[in-house]
Amino acid sequence: MAFWQQTASWQDFSALTRKIAGDEAGLRRKFWRKLLREAASLPFVEQLLTAHYCAFDRHTPLYVKAVLVGAIVYFVVPDHLIPKYVSLIGFVDDAAVVAAAIKAVTSHIKPEHREAAQRTLARLRGDAPSRA
Repeated sequence: MAFWQQTASWQDFSALTRKIAGDEAGLRRKFWRKLLREAASLPFVEQLLTAHYCAFDRHTPLYVKAVLVGAIVYFVVPDHLIPKYVSLIGFVDDAAVVAAAIKAVTSHIKPEHREAAQRTLARLRGDAPSRA
């Protein structure tokens, strides 16, 4: 508390809050950038992105799409075996489902799916410039 009292007053904090709130578009942009960077740190996010690119490739067979979309839906739906809010283990079941789905259809995952996932992940992490 002493640090706060030495470095800033409530008036300074209030002014900063007004300034940030005044730039709503900038705040939203920073929020989504930060959120996506954090999401990009999930250990299995590259496999998830690979599944996404394969599932939505028009040349992917229907049964492969069904398997991969099922895994993606399992990841997205909040209520399942282990809730995501359970610290550390909340994503274990998601990772297992994605890994099993990819293993089941691995022969249909092309290098271009993996490359697209790696490019997207690099962009999300801020390692590469975005293609705007």
